[in-house]
Amino acid sequence: MLGRFGICCTLLAVALQVCLASVTVKVTPEVEVIKGETVKLPCSYTISAPASIVVQWLIEVAGARKQIAFKSPQVIDVDAGTTMTDRLTMEDDLSITISPVMVEDERIYICQVTAGAVGFSEDKTQVKVFFAPEKPTITGNNQAITVSPETSTSSEVGKCISRNAYPQPRIIWFKDATPLPEVKDQKEKAYMIPSVVKEASGLYTMTSTLFMQPVKADAKSVFHCTVEYSMPNNQIKQESSDKFNLSLLYSTETVFFKLKNQGPVKEGDDVLMECETDGNPQPEFEFYKEDAQLTVLKGTLEVKNVTRKDAGTYKCDALDFDAEEGVELTKTLNLTVHYLDPVAVTPEGPLLPAKGDTVELQCKTKSSDEYTLQWKKDSKVLSQTGVLTLQSVTLADAGVYLCVGAVPSVPGLRKQANVTLTITGAPEIAAPLNGLVDKEGGMVTLNCSALGYPAPQFTWTPSGKESVTVVGNKVISTVTLQASAAVLKDGVICEAYNSHGRDSKNFKVSIKSDPDKSSNPNAANRAEKQQGGSSAVVIAVVVCVLLLLLLVALLFFLSKKGKLSCGKKEKKDVASGEVKGGIVVEMKSSEKGNEEAGLLNKPHAEQ
Repeated sequence: MLGRFGICCTLLAVALQVCLASVTVKVTPEVEVIKGETVKLPCSYTISAPASIVVQWLIEVAGARKQIAFKSPQVIDVDAGTTMTDRLTMEDDLSITISPVMVEDERIYICQVTAGAVGFSEDKTQVKVFFAPEKPTITGNNQAITVSPETSTSSEVGKCISRNAYPQPRIIWFKDATPLPEVKDQKEKAYMIPSVVKEASGLYTMTSTLFMQPVKADAKSVFHCTVEYSMPNNQIKQESSDKFNLSLLYSTETVFFKLKNQGPVKEGDDVLMECETDGNPQPEFEFYKEDAQLTVLKGTLEVKNVTRKDAGTYKCDALDFDAEEGVELTKTLNLTVHYLDPVAVTPEGPLLPAKGDTVELQCKTKSSDEYTLQWKKDSKVLSQTGVLTLQSVTLADAGVYLCVGAVPSVPGLRKQANVTLTITGAPEIAAPLNGLVDKEGGMVTLNCSALGYPAPQFTWTPSGKESVTVVGNKVISTVTLQASAAVLKDGVICEAYNSHGRDSKNFKVSIKSDPDKSSNPNAANRAEKQQGGSSAVVIAVVVCVLLLLLLVALLFFLSKKGKLSCGKKEKKDVASGEVKGGIVVEMKSSEKGNEEAGLLNKPHAEQ
């Protein structure tokens, strides 16, 4: 009885152990991968009791499971006859690797572990495949669309194509950077017709055709499409097409006729007038001036080197036969041409007044606007009116006088005329510039500049190598000669003469100072200061001596008059050093002479 009970307990214990034994499998629930890359699917398990393990990787095909790889205690292998046989490997760690990944590899993979009597378990992993599409392209957008109030049907605006994407992307249309509502109802004025094609590779090609009833304002709008697609890690990305404009045809509503020139038009300018409409395409144009038809190129009228005769009213006619009734197709433009007549100078030159005469110059002109007249000589303004009066002219007044006329309100409108004034008279030599030589006998060059008309002749005394040049209304004579003793003493004389008289100037020639002395100005300054200081000392000493002599003379004079008491007793007092009630001065004639001599000799000792 006890034996049977023991056997039952043993069997019960074994059965309980078997029932409590289990296998647990763990995989990555979801794995994302880019088409063409490599994906690895890991699998691991835990078991509560030792057992013989068989691991299988399975997929579902047509509702049935199919093994693609397995591992037993004896072997690891990949099943033949599947779409991934050549791209699949299984590792010792029970993971499988697919390379390269194809779109068709997106499915559920099952890792199943069988442990004999212990049992079996499995877990599933989802593989998701992604692939970015190509840049979308636009077709069918080059056709012209007629815009008319009578149009009631929508026209194809463009077709957006996005190729080779996975998973299926989405196409969005934009007008001026604003997304258009995704409308598929063809009764609406703007709608889209989408289509999708799955290629043999498993990738998707998306197409979206946009239809619209465009209006005139859409001619300035910019359109494009964007493909929106998914990528790993929940990324949403976009790729946009090139932008394009619509080719719209619409009739004229307004004509524009304008002058292209900037600022006032003056004689000599090239004038450009442009006529255009707000229609498309632009119609033909006809131009008229005072009812006379002009030959033009399309909508541009050009008048070269315009004159005052070209001023007037111009008319442009737009020949748009599709325009609505009542639309004004004619516009006019008034052209104003500013002008300034040539400046006339009186009296006409050249003029030959004599020195000391009074000369009056006048200039006149005419203009379409207010103008100014200025007389100038050597860029210096001499008069702000058209009249210039020169009182008692000198030889220096000779030259070219310019009268400039200008219209301040029209930039660049200027005219000018000139007159040449030549003053007749005896020569006048400019102040001479003295010459310097290094030593006696050296060569020196002197320039003698003179005014006068007729042009003066020159004589140098003594003479040398001479040449003459003319600068403006000045005649310059240049001489090069030897600086002899006579030249250093008396100089060189330049004489200029013509039919009205003559003038002469003496040019001094000297030897240059010692460079050693001139190169040390500080030493010279110190010597000059020392000399000045010694002179001051001498003057001070002489003044003191004179004052002392004057004092002695005064005392002597008072003594002779009896104003001072000078006796033997007083002399003794002075000798003994006793002084009572005043000052007593006693000087012997010999002592006085010695003192004066000492004072006179003292300054010499100091010097």
